[in-house]
Amino acid sequence: MSKPRFLVSLTTSDNDYQIEQAQSAELAASKLGVEVQIVFADNDAITQSTQVLKAIQSPEATRPHGIILEPVGGTALPQVAQAAVSAGIGWAVLNRDASYIADLRKSSAAPVFGLTSDHIEIGRIQGRQFKALLPHGGSILYIQGPSENSAAKERTFGMRETKPANIQLTLLKAQWTEESATRSVRSWLKLGTSQRAPIDLVAAQDDSMAMGARKAFEELTNELDKERWLNLPFTGCDGLPKTGQSWVLSGILAATVFVPPNAGQAIEMLYHARESKKLVPERVLTVPVSIPALSELKPHTPS
Repeated sequence: MSKPRFLVSLTTSDNDYQIEQAQSAELAASKLGVEVQIVFADNDAITQSTQVLKAIQSPEATRPHGIILEPVGGTALPQVAQAAVSAGIGWAVLNRDASYIADLRKSSAAPVFGLTSDHIEIGRIQGRQFKALLPHGGSILYIQGPSENSAAKERTFGMRETKPANIQLTLLKAQWTEESATRSVRSWLKLGTSQRAPIDLVAAQDDSMAMGARKAFEELTNELDKERWLNLPFTGCDGLPKTGQSWVLSGILAATVFVPPNAGQAIEMLYHARESKKLVPERVLTVPVSIPALSELKPHTPS
């Protein structure tokens, strides 16, 4: 049997979680002694589709035995997935519930499965963090991921499930990157309503967007306004050791949610399925954790 080859298709290299995904894939590949190629789609679904199709259509000697996809768009590339399994290539979707997986599993000899963070639970943890940080209620500037992204939708749904009724939200959209969140907050700050908004906390659906929001406030020329915004608690998600957890320890973020990278786990699942010929579960969930623990969060006192 030839040395297994895997392709890992990630959304962008401008996001700390995606970088950690790449590192987890490389670590798993090194441990298992397999080849791995990692490509980034620059947050463009067409680019991602083209990159993955090129690998599927490559000569058999270089074609991957398994493809791990973290989708950019809302569809998770169903036609590309069909092309992969038709070519006998294993297919794993990360951090997205792809409705086509069940059908593909019925006809595919290769392993097909989804491995996802529990995005609803991530949102629930954020809602509980808001309750701990604002026990008497208040207003939050909340930065979501892209509208079409199911992870963003599920995180919002879970957050609303646990957020107290006395906490109000002002919603902004960004693209899972620091720069996109900076642009979104800059635009919002130009609105007259932003000057009157009694915001008590700034939250984002990932740590890089929380830092992008901070950057927009740091650019303010009015020192009193800048100080007021930067003294608010900021929260995010992903909670990776070198970024989110480090920012919590330094006080830049009040809280984050640790979301374990799962690209390496997907490689291990595809590898062992190929070696053992055993069926893999259709859907596997990773478990998020509040950083710090909810009991350790200190209520924010407005200045």
